Amino acid sequence: MVKQFSAEFKLQAVKRVEATGGPVSKVAAELGINENTLHGWLKKYREKPNAPFPGSGKLSPDDERLRKLERENRDLREENEILKKAAAYFAKNQK
Repeated sequence: MVKQFSAEFKLQAVKRVEATGGPVSKVAAELGINENTLHGWLKKYREKPNAPFPGSGKLSPDDERLRKLERENRDLREENEILKKAAAYFAKNQK
């Protein structure tokens, strides 16, 4: 069974490591978590300090924007295909 930690807990753990400046292993032992887990949280925090732990089902702002743009692109391509077919249909009927 995998333990799941809240974003607040992860953020507090990361800030604790940065505030103390001590070894990650000590903070991990105090919190009762695996040292590698805390290293992973530190890495995510340093990569994206504004939104390091978006949570399950939530996307980071960049990923959310990318998904929105991909959806919009797909919709526009579909509309373009429909218009091409309609133009071909009406051009055929004018002869």
